[in-house]
Amino acid sequence: MVNQELGFVGYFDRESCDLDEFKVLTSQNLLAEDVPHAAAIEKNVPIYDMHALRPALEDTGRRKALLAEWGHVLNNLAGVIVLKTAFAETSVIDRATDVFRRIIDEERISSAGEGDHFAASGANDRIWNALQKQCLRDPEGFALYFGNTAVAAACEAWLGPNYQVTAQINQVRPGGQAQQAHRDYHLGFQSADSAARYPAHAHLVTASLTLQGAVAHCDMPVESGPTKLLPFSQLYPPGYLAFHNEDHRAFFEDSYIQLALDKGDAVFFNPALFHAAGENCSADIDRMANLLQISSAFGRAMEAVDRRSMSEAVFPSLVALKQRGALVGTELDAAIAATAEGYPFPTNLDTDPPVGGNAPASQADILRRAVSEGWTEAQLAETFSALQSRQAA
Repeated sequence: MVNQELGFVGYFDRESCDLDEFKVLTSQNLLAEDVPHAAAIEKNVPIYDMHALRPALEDTGRRKALLAEWGHVLNNLAGVIVLKTAFAETSVIDRATDVFRRIIDEERISSAGEGDHFAASGANDRIWNALQKQCLRDPEGFALYFGNTAVAAACEAWLGPNYQVTAQINQVRPGGQAQQAHRDYHLGFQSADSAARYPAHAHLVTASLTLQGAVAHCDMPVESGPTKLLPFSQLYPPGYLAFHNEDHRAFFEDSYIQLALDKGDAVFFNPALFHAAGENCSADIDRMANLLQISSAFGRAMEAVDRRSMSEAVFPSLVALKQRGALVGTELDAAIAATAEGYPFPTNLDTDPPVGGNAPASQADILRRAVSEGWTEAQLAETFSALQSRQAA
């Protein structure tokens, strides 16, 4: 455990997890003065109206203040934010949903996509690496989907620039069962014994490496089973062990909240927040969410993504969308950030040395320049090949 008076940091263990301490932390109330940009507070969760706030994302000072507030909520307060109308045009959501349903049908036939962290095979529909699959199936639709300044701002608020987007589609049919309370990747995907081998300070750091998000691809009333959340639970230091304990899980079941979402809303939360997908008690709602797991440039993403193939596939659409004004400025930056690798490391510094700074050009730097300067597809492919050779030499 941590002895703050002595400044000593040791190891957490399951036996010393204090349920009373957990109850005190999660009994707090979010105050309106702590979230001045929020349109409302529901069940201790701040709700942000992105229809009203979207212009703030284009103003440097207002953007910085809003992102600082989101980071404060995720780190020190409720641990979760809801962005209403994160997608101003739900036609973009519908276009992506059509792509995902075709992939689900194909993978069901081929038996791909089986296996789920918390549900028995066949209990729902899961698309692994939905990011790359969507990009390669529908590059233009992908660019419009991730050319989303609200989503990009949420990622940056927690992780800073050069984050790595990954995504999995989860569709839970009526009768789909709820998950057990848990925390998420990294330490949340370790066994209790494995997590206990990491020192306490590693438990405190791991949450800063990942942001969890979900985009609603349909209206999600509570009966459809939107995510069960326990605000403030990310503040509990030994939580990566405690969520394995039956008493903490029982308290979660007695105390969680759920929020209804509309199609195009997005929810983002600290991966250390105790949460679980809810039971779909509806009669006819196939609850579909795009589960975004965004990783820090300084961490390791859970999924391996072929970002070069994605970048080359989406490049012509980025150019065309820019030319007709469908993606401009920060929207274009958001789409590139979700596509290409924004961090230039690891690399071979003998063959890929930094020029004019401390770091060489990243894949995202190259894609951004190609779009700006109107490169040909062959020119982009040749430049990526040269980068790959330098990094691997």
